[in-house]
Amino acid sequence: MKKILKFTVFIFLCFNSNLISAEQSADLLKPGWSFKGFFGKFDRSSLQRGYQVYNEVCAACHSLNYLSYRNLSEKGGPEFSEEQVKIIASQFTVIDGPNSEGEMFERPARPSDKFVSPYANKQASIAANGGAYPPDMSVLVKARKGGADYIYSVLMGYQDPPANYELDDGVYYNTYMVGNKIKMSNPLMNDLVEYADGTPATVEQMSKDVVTFLAWTAEPHLESRHKMGFRAIVYLIIITILVYFSMKKIWSRIETEV
Repeated sequence: MKKILKFTVFIFLCFNSNLISAEQSADLLKPGWSFKGFFGKFDRSSLQRGYQVYNEVCAACHSLNYLSYRNLSEKGGPEFSEEQVKIIASQFTVIDGPNSEGEMFERPARPSDKFVSPYANKQASIAANGGAYPPDMSVLVKARKGGADYIYSVLMGYQDPPANYELDDGVYYNTYMVGNKIKMSNPLMNDLVEYADGTPATVEQMSKDVVTFLAWTAEPHLESRHKMGFRAIVYLIIITILVYFSMKKIWSRIETEV
């Protein structure tokens, strides 16, 4: 009886999980990403705009704990100049020390410092957001089923709830969330930021840019990995051809029996 009960619960959980997964990934928006595919590369302009959206909008609640400011200048990323990175880092304050007197002190951030978190700790972030924890965004694209398409869809999925659809205080309607409920208010609106390169800051454009940036933070070595994979395949093809002709030459010397 216990085995039957366990099996029934297992089937129910699997079925329920499949339903949730289907709901999460069904009809996700797919804008097309430059970094997808075997030869995918990040759009440098989109990465730089995406950092601007993160810095001016998302950074108020979400951290990037696994990223240092100097990463912004690395090849394969936004590729800001070293001088630009120094300016970006200097806009933030970090706590350092102790000094010669044994006391902690504040100083402007350096390129070698990790991105400054908006909150002192996890408990502070939960308290400031009505009990909801704003997740770290460093690897968010890799951590969510659907990846970049899912994050993009959520950003684009805010709508007014249908008639007679009740929402609790501090909860918002989103087409692409499980149960269509999300505690994060719509973070984007047209012209919320002013892009340095003059690109129109529509919700669609900002969503695509910030997701591109987050895809890079989750896989900063994606381009080099693609290059290495391509070289490995070329190498294997050459080796296969050489082995084939070598074996053909060796076997050609052996007379077949009649």
